[in-house]
Amino acid sequence: MTVPVDQLADPAVRAFVTALNGGDRSGLHRVLAPGATMSDDGSDRNLQEWLEREAFSSGGHMDVESESDDGRTLVARYRNDTWGEMRTRWRFTVAEGKVTRFETGQA
Repeated sequence: MTVPVDQLADPAVRAFVTALNGGDRSGLHRVLAPGATMSDDGSDRNLQEWLEREAFSSGGHMDVESESDDGRTLVARYRNDTWGEMRTRWRFTVAEGKVTRFETGQA
């Protein structure tokens, strides 16, 4: 079962997932705070390089299975053309309506 993206509780997280799933670079950049950071499987990564490689150029897509922490923690099936599909956990830090950090990794 999946949670419809338009029903995700946190507006910034909802905008992030909508933009990522739509391949919308400018929409995703609008929801990210200046200086936003991220980590993948516990290691900090260059946010722009990671998004290009893991989301945009590889057709990244997130099907949300569940949300918690007022919509700022997601469990999702994430797939792209490079790695196929895997179950992932996403934790978002949001300030003033913008994502300042997200952490993802296998769930």
